[in-house]
Amino acid sequence: MTPDPLATVVRLVSGAFERLGIAYLIGGSVASSARGIVRATVDIDIVARVLPQQAQALAAALGPDWYVEPTQIRDAILAGRSFNVIHMLTAQKVDIFPANDDFHLTQLARATKGSLEFLGETAEYPIATAEDILLAKLKWYRDGGEISDRQWYDIAGIVATNPGLDIEYLERWAVRLGVAPLLARALSER
Repeated sequence: MTPDPLATVVRLVSGAFERLGIAYLIGGSVASSARGIVRATVDIDIVARVLPQQAQALAAALGPDWYVEPTQIRDAILAGRSFNVIHMLTAQKVDIFPANDDFHLTQLARATKGSLEFLGETAEYPIATAEDILLAKLKWYRDGGEISDRQWYDIAGIVATNPGLDIEYLERWAVRLGVAPLLARALSER
């Protein structure tokens, strides 16, 4: 059986972060699939505590099979925005979000180990908690103009499959992130 390209890329990029001692977590649709309802996705989102001075080391740790621009990584981190790296053998893209705010740092501290069995991957990786991926998805939904059916599907899936969500935590962060009305809507549609 041919391994899922996403599983291969998760394994490779996670290995690079671990070798460099960079705290990271799997987020985005891979995390919402792990914590909610599985759906197809074409890329991987990672939150990482990567510093500008680690850009060259990250490129080296990933190696020659990756399209990586250390200058672009450094500039993106300094500007507080995401950057991406591409595994050329599988054409899989990884979007990396530098952990540069309180929410990202909280997500990193709360991440729990889990496997990505839906990708055929049994190794365990730090994955955003159900609450944190729900909040991140609500923020992406809002920032995207509240029109993405895929984002709302992920949101509804997390709420539906996690009856023990920490509502107090969600409400506190929803206010801080400006998504309280969307959280209320998602919870009311449970």
